[in-house]
Amino acid sequence: MTRHIDEISRHQRGILTRAQALASGMSPDHLRRLYTSGGWQRLHRGVYATFSGPVARPALRWAAVLAAGRGAMLSHRSAAEEAGLADDTPGPIHVLIPDERRVRPSAGLVVHRAKGTATRLDPVRLPPQTRVEDTVLDMASAARSEEEAMAWIAAACGRRLTTPARIAKALSDRPRLLRRRDLTVLLGEAGAGVGSVLEWRYLRDVERAHALPPGARQQRRPRPGGSWYDDVHYLEHGVRVELDGLAAHPPEGRRRNFRRDHAGVRSGERVLRYGSLDIGEDPCGVAAQVAGVLRSRGWRGVPRQCGAACRLDLHEAAA
Repeated sequence: MTRHIDEISRHQRGILTRAQALASGMSPDHLRRLYTSGGWQRLHRGVYATFSGPVARPALRWAAVLAAGRGAMLSHRSAAEEAGLADDTPGPIHVLIPDERRVRPSAGLVVHRAKGTATRLDPVRLPPQTRVEDTVLDMASAARSEEEAMAWIAAACGRRLTTPARIAKALSDRPRLLRRRDLTVLLGEAGAGVGSVLEWRYLRDVERAHALPPGARQQRRPRPGGSWYDDVHYLEHGVRVELDGLAAHPPEGRRRNFRRDHAGVRSGERVLRYGSLDIGEDPCGVAAQVAGVLRSRGWRGVPRQCGAACRLDLHEAAA
C-alpha cells in the first residue's frame, strides 16, 4: 500500500486525493490521523499534500487540477506558469473544466468553464493543462493592451514552444474569443517575422507610423559556423536595423552584436542599432534617422509625421 501511494504522490508532486489513498488500501481512519496530526495537509476538499511545511506553487497547481476533478486542466496564468511562459506568482490557480460540470468553490481556485475543452488539452504535458496555443490566446485576449498581447505571442514563439501559424489555427477554432480581430492582426505580424515586443513597436511606431518602406524581417545571413538573423533589413537599400536592449545584454552578447554589425559594415551596408529607450521615448527621432540613411542609399520616398505632436522634421528627413 505505502509503496503504491508513494508512487502516485511522487508522480503528482506530493499531492494525493482521498479517493486515490483509499483505492490504494488506506483506511479512512488512517487518512484522518495523517492530516489531523499534521503529517499531511488538506489543500482542498479531498485533496492532500503528503508532507508538512510549505507547499510550492507547482504542487499547488497539481492540487488544483485534482480538486476540480474530471476533465479539469490548468489554464490561463497557471498554464502559462507551467509551460514556462510566466514566472510563478502568488495568487489563485486557474483551471478549465467542461461547460456541463460544476465545481464546489474552494479557496485559491478560479474555475473557468467552456464547451469543447477536450480539444484544448495538451496531449503530453502533466499536470493536465491547456495547449500552449490556447494558453497564449487566453492570456492575449485578456491583456490590457496590444503590447501585452504581443508579448505573450512573442514569448511563446521566441521560446519555440509554438508558432504563429499554430496559434492562428487554434484561434480559428475559437470563434467567440474576445479581441479576435486584433489577435489575428498581431499573429499576422508575428508570422511575418516580428519576434519581440520591441520589434513590433518598431514596426508600429517607427516604420508604419512614419511611412517608411517595409523592411524584411528575420532575414538569414550566413556566417562561419552558423547564421545571423537580421531584425529588419531594407534589402534594396543595404540598410539593416538591429533592435535590442544593450543594457540587458551580457558582455558576450555585446561582442556577438559587434561582430555582426562589423560584418554588415564590411559588406558595404549601413547598420543601425536601437534599444527599448530609443523606440519607447523617441520613435519619431528614430524614424527621422532611418529615413535619412535610407534616402542616402537611394530611397526616393518621403516620410510622414505620425500626428500633430510628431517630432520628425520632414525637411531634415527628406534632405
